[in-house]
Amino acid sequence: MPRTYDGIANALQGAQRTRFFHEFGEAPLEQAEAVLRRWWCEAMLDTAPDAEQIREAAQSGTLPTVTVEDVIARRQPTPERVARFEEVARCEYELVRLELVRGQVCASTGGDGTHGTIVAWLIRQCLLQRPELGLYPGRGLETEADGLGRVRPDGVLAPKDHFAGHGEWSRPHGVLMAVEVTSRDHEAAELDRGAKRDGYAEAGIPVYLLIDRENRSAVVHAEPEDGRYRAVTEHLFGAEVMLPDPIGITLATEALKDYTE
Repeated sequence: MPRTYDGIANALQGAQRTRFFHEFGEAPLEQAEAVLRRWWCEAMLDTAPDAEQIREAAQSGTLPTVTVEDVIARRQPTPERVARFEEVARCEYELVRLELVRGQVCASTGGDGTHGTIVAWLIRQCLLQRPELGLYPGRGLETEADGLGRVRPDGVLAPKDHFAGHGEWSRPHGVLMAVEVTSRDHEAAELDRGAKRDGYAEAGIPVYLLIDRENRSAVVHAEPEDGRYRAVTEHLFGAEVMLPDPIGITLATEALKDYTE
């Protein structure tokens, strides 16, 4: 399928095509490529191998009816859909970061300079206080209760050499903390505050740290239970933030005041 506006539009159907038109039309110029790539991935995942036969059946009036439940079920994550996503994401990762959250493909072109500066600051703090650990940016993780989420947190804290020998995606066992730093993309920031957070809790990751640039705060989530973090504390930039066990790191966030919008 051509990775072009027309190619994607022709491959999508119904409401999906309408959403694509709307999102592409509303996207700022610098995000247009990321929108195209995300929807190309969606179209690749949803393109039926027997699409031509389906079209012929529709024209002849022999197409079987499809219930709303059937459509919803097709959008749910399955091992087959995840495997196809991994294949597509492997080709795209150098140009755009693709993630699979609640069965939906999410794309970003990477953070701005401030985003990268905050991640580098966190790496230094972790290295200074817990040199036996490593904070790995963009490490692919399997998340959510069923393990069918595929995300690349801005930072994954784990023992040194923990990921040696792993493939592109790792199970969350042994991961101590996931970190996200919000970007200027409102939709991506809302994922960090909601769906991705819940996916980390469902996966049993002990601590989730959200650096929320818009709200000028560091939010610490801990004690995952039944798919939610039971302990959530928000600290405005400038406060000392104690990351609980098993992390045991204190972040002096005064420096983050320089990195707000």
